[in-house]
Amino acid sequence: MRDNSWYEGILSAVDTKDSAGFVSYLTDDATFTWGAQEPVHGKRAVQDYVDAFLGMFRGTQHVVLETLESGDTRVCRGEVTYLMQDGREIPTPFCNVFHMEGDRIRDYLIHLDPSPLAAPSEA
Repeated sequence: MRDNSWYEGILSAVDTKDSAGFVSYLTDDATFTWGAQEPVHGKRAVQDYVDAFLGMFRGTQHVVLETLESGDTRVCRGEVTYLMQDGREIPTPFCNVFHMEGDRIRDYLIHLDPSPLAAPSEA
């Protein structure tokens, strides 16, 4: 059984809205790309982006389903539940790709379909 503690650590930082803990996994010049959004460059800019993004939700809950490592690339597939401000909980599959530089992430790519997050709540 694979040890998923590294993946669970970084995703736990997201779930607890610990942006400083989150960016501690990154190189200083890291690039972060969420879905089809424009890439964000540099640790400070990523932290600001993550703070603003997570501020839109009551929280998130990540579950790691599968991981893969090859060379300097790590991949994590799972499900994130977005806890919306209106009380809805929206589970969404994701796949994160991490291109590593030593023990830090230099390129963080999040692949998911964000359309359920934009769907109006049913009154």
